[in-house]
Amino acid sequence: MGILVLVFIFISLTQHGDAHGPDSCNHGGGLCRVGTCVSGEYLAQYCFEPVILCCKNLSPATTES
Repeated sequence: MGILVLVFIFISLTQHGDAHGPDSCNHGGGLCRVGTCVSGEYLAQYCFEPVILCCKNLSPATTES
């Protein structure tokens, strides 16, 4: 019974309209996080709505030469 509940939750998360998935988030320069974004990041989209967020840095990454 527990396995069926987990399968149902997974299917409902992946079927949601605004869920883009971790590949889309990582490709766009973001990180999937559970709950909230950390300081210095903003919510760009959802990896799996509404639990897993895709967070991106507020400022672009700088490289030192």
